[in-house]
Amino acid sequence: MTSGVDTHDGTLHGLPADAVTKLLAVSRRLAETGDLADVLSTVIDALRDLLQADRATVFEYDAATEELFTQVAHGLGGKEGPRVIRIPSNRGIAGTAATTRAIVNIPDAYADDRFNREVDLRTGYRTRTILAIPLLDHEGGLVGVAQVLNRREGVFNATDEHVALGLAAQAAVAIRRGRLIEDRVARERMERDLMAARSIQQSSFPASLPPLTGWQIAAASEPAEQCGGDAYDVVPLIDGAIVDPDRTPDELVLLVADATGHGIGSALSAMQSRAMLRLGLRLRQGMDRIAGETNRQLCQDLPMGRFVTGWYARADLRSGRVECIAAGQGPILLYARATDTFHTLPTDLPPMGVIADDVPPERTVLQMRPGDILIAITDGYFETEGPNGEQWQQERAEALVRSMRDESPEVILKACNDAMHAWSAGAPAADDRTAIILKRLA
Repeated sequence: MTSGVDTHDGTLHGLPADAVTKLLAVSRRLAETGDLADVLSTVIDALRDLLQADRATVFEYDAATEELFTQVAHGLGGKEGPRVIRIPSNRGIAGTAATTRAIVNIPDAYADDRFNREVDLRTGYRTRTILAIPLLDHEGGLVGVAQVLNRREGVFNATDEHVALGLAAQAAVAIRRGRLIEDRVARERMERDLMAARSIQQSSFPASLPPLTGWQIAAASEPAEQCGGDAYDVVPLIDGAIVDPDRTPDELVLLVADATGHGIGSALSAMQSRAMLRLGLRLRQGMDRIAGETNRQLCQDLPMGRFVTGWYARADLRSGRVECIAAGQGPILLYARATDTFHTLPTDLPPMGVIADDVPPERTVLQMRPGDILIAITDGYFETEGPNGEQWQQERAEALVRSMRDESPEVILKACNDAMHAWSAGAPAADDRTAIILKRLA
């Protein structure tokens, strides 16, 4: 607050000495705290006491909705705590102060057409006089509006306006600082929560892949954000039962699930699919039963417009027979080494969570022979855009696999990821990327 001292009477711009003392005390208090709730409470108490009024309110300005809102005001508290009041920033007396950036002094509220009597009628309170003060930061930006009600004696005068302006200048800066601190703390808390969620999600994926005889496999998932909407699993089985990943299985069950969008909500949906797969396998259920029950559960759980695409495969590592169910997930590619050709596996079902259907799902059965490669990668690969907006797409994936058909799945997967980085010129991934690549050696 810029000010000058009148050396004749010891007042600040003609203010009484006790008012100056109180203003300085409030200024120190506002400088000492960054807690927004404390700042707001300090401001409304100071306005009420310095202006000898009955009540005070501070409305903060929400630029996103162009509204003024408050939950800190005298007389707002109830048994369940303060109520939040939101009003358009161009309505009423507070809205006038916000739009004109000037003090509004109302000596008779009921004689002013801008005054809304509904609050008085609802609460039984009688508003007589109003002083509305815009709260502007040092750049002139609107932070909010302070509103003081019912001067105890008479109407608000020029000295009251001067005191209010002096306090408003300090309050606006303090509120802005408190809001920035609160937003920063909230962002940091969200970042910690997201990192924890990412850690939980990533730790639920296979920590290691099982040792295989006559086969090789690679699998990984990289989220576009802290949490991804993709999930995958590689489940080793011996005689139909899940075994520890350090044992050599006679079967593998594979899953790739891709929920709409990405982030925590999508991650929950994708991980639900993985959890139901594991549970179904522990209960020794077939793939069609697991896929069907997962679909029905997601139909109950997901809101309209949300769904999960999924690809299930059960590979008999002794015979090379692979049963697949694709619920909206594709393209899934099979490279046949003997003919040097690619086959795109059909989609057997709609995405899960769309139609609750009791009809047993169709299955695609294929026979993998030595040199064959099964490639299940999500659209985060196929739809990666280059600098000119062109997508990578299936043809480039096939060309890469064909050129590396003699390499291990691990090397092929790394080449895919390197290709994504080169194709997008190092731009961050726009969608989650998940892949399982299975190769039969003998």
